[in-house]
Amino acid sequence: MTEFEGQVLADLSVLKSQMKQLMGIGQPGRLTQLEDRVEQHERSVQRIKGLIGAGGALLAMFHLAVDYFRR
Repeated sequence: MTEFEGQVLADLSVLKSQMKQLMGIGQPGRLTQLEDRVEQHERSVQRIKGLIGAGGALLAMFHLAVDYFRR
């Protein structure tokens, strides 16, 4: 085996171990954990959007009530 072949096999071994770490070996890997974090973040963003929308509606009703009682 030449030095080049040995280097290629060593690099492939490192790549294989990194892929196992990324995908997980029987346990959730980094990729699964990252997907879960992104999904949780998207849920949080949607929840905040809903709260801001509800707050805007309440503020509009408050302004309408103030204008109604001024007259």
